[in-house]
Amino acid sequence: MFLRILLFFFLVFSYSFNLFANERQLIINQLLEINNFTFNFEQIIQGKKEAGTCLLVFDNKLKCNYIDNKQKEIIINNKTLVVMQKRYNKIYFYPVSKSPFLRILSKNSLINLVKGSHLELNDNIDLIYVDENEKKFTVFFNKKNYDLIGWKIEDQFQNEIYFSLEIQSKNTEIDNDLFKIPSIN
Repeated sequence: MFLRILLFFFLVFSYSFNLFANERQLIINQLLEINNFTFNFEQIIQGKKEAGTCLLVFDNKLKCNYIDNKQKEIIINNKTLVVMQKRYNKIYFYPVSKSPFLRILSKNSLINLVKGSHLELNDNIDLIYVDENEKKFTVFFNKKNYDLIGWKIEDQFQNEIYFSLEIQSKNTEIDNDLFKIPSIN
């Protein structure tokens, strides 16, 4: 009887391990096929919601236009992050190295995150990663089509950022001028 119970637990464990391995590989396969994608997003920081549209190009390019009264726009191009408030003609420059976006913007980093994270299956596929500074980083994927659907991170000011997205198109032709960093006045 004990042997049967042990065998049962071994089969269940083996099945769930293979299921997680398959989910990881399906996510990786999906990422390998994508060079860029546009998406609508909702971002929540300290209870404040913001929304807009973005274009992400692997590797290390992102442009987001917020739907707000400041006409906020974010551009990331390789090592530079720019936040513009067009309504007030203000531009802020930040190094990308300080941004948690790094793990999302690089396809290889995102794939490594998928490989090295704790995986939880629920309504979505949650990949939980804890970095060397013990900051938790969770990336969410759609359970049906393995698309990226969001992430939850902590920024450099210890604010929890929840970012959900809905992909609108993939692998479209991109004008690189969209990611041109404005000059400092």
